[in-house]
Amino acid sequence: MAMCKVLGTFLVTVLGCVQCLPVDGEALCVAGGRAKYSLIFTGKWSRTAFPKQYPLYRPPAQWSPLMVVTHSSDYHMWRVAEYASNGVREFAEKSEAWSLMREVEASGEKIQSVYGVFSAPAIPNGIEQTSTEFEVHSRHSLVSFMVRIVPSPDWFVGGDSINLCEGDKWKEQISIDLYPYDAGTDSGFTFSSPNFATIPQEVITEITSSSPNHPANSFFYPRLKQLPPIARVLLTKLKDNRLIGILPATSNLIPMGNEIDDSVSETPLDCEVSNWSSWGLCVGKCTEMGVKRRTRYIRMNPANSGNPCPGLQEEEPCVLHNCV
Repeated sequence: MAMCKVLGTFLVTVLGCVQCLPVDGEALCVAGGRAKYSLIFTGKWSRTAFPKQYPLYRPPAQWSPLMVVTHSSDYHMWRVAEYASNGVREFAEKSEAWSLMREVEASGEKIQSVYGVFSAPAIPNGIEQTSTEFEVHSRHSLVSFMVRIVPSPDWFVGGDSINLCEGDKWKEQISIDLYPYDAGTDSGFTFSSPNFATIPQEVITEITSSSPNHPANSFFYPRLKQLPPIARVLLTKLKDNRLIGILPATSNLIPMGNEIDDSVSETPLDCEVSNWSSWGLCVGKCTEMGVKRRTRYIRMNPANSGNPCPGLQEEEPCVLHNCV
C-alpha cells in the first residue's frame, strides 16, 4: 500500500508535464492526445525450457514486481552496453524499487522527460501472467520496463524505449519476446549464487546460450544458437482513453491462455559429469596382471533428449608391486 501511494502521488505530479520534445534524430510523434495501453507480462521460465539448475525451492523460480515508465526520448531507464544506475542495481539484485523510483522522479522534475510510472504485481512462479494499464502522450510515446529474475545474482528482463507511436497513429498491438540481461553489478554464475559484487562494475549485457562462456552459468546451453524466450510482453491499445488515476493495490494476476502463441520450448540438456578421479591402487593375484580403476560422478542428469551420461568407471591392467 505504501508503494502504491508513492506511485499514485508521483503519477499525479508528472502527468501535467507535456512540454518535452524528442531529442535530435528522433521521429516526432504527432498522434492526437493520449493513448491508453494494457501490458500483459507472461513468464515462460519453465523447467522444460530451462532445465539447467532450474530453481525448485528457497526460493523457487518466480518474477519480481514489474516496473513501467512512460517517457520521452531523452530518458532511459536502462540501456545495453551502459552502466546500471544505483536504482537499477538495487532492483536487479534485490527487487527493491525505492531508489529506482527516486531516480525516475528526479528525471521527471529535472528535464520533464517522464510522463508516468506504473507497476504490476510479482508472479510467484515462472510461467504465470501479470498485467497493468498505462498512458502515453504524443510527446512521451516511449515505454520502458524491467522485471527481476528471482532468484538470480542481478539478472532481469525488460524493454528499453519501445515506441508506441508511428507518425500520426498509435500502434494497435506489439508482442515482444524477452531474454535475460545481466546488470553487471554482481559476479554470480548461477541462480543461487551468493552476493559477490562486480568490482569494477561492468555494463549491462544480454545473457545468451554461450555468454558468459562458462559451463557453470545457469543459461549455458552450448547446443543452442539462441536461448528460447524466457518471457513475453504483449502491449495492446485500449479503446478507453480516459485519464488514469491512482493505481489500485489489488492483484492483476490473470490466468494463462491469453497468448497468441503459447508453444513450449523443450531445451535439450546434455549430461554433465565430473573429471576422472586419480587411478586407484593396482589389485589382483600375485601370479597375474593386476587391475586399477578410476571413477567419475554425474554433475547433472540429461533432460529433453539431451546426450546421455557416459560411463562412470574405467579400468586398465597394471603390474603388481610389492607382491610377496
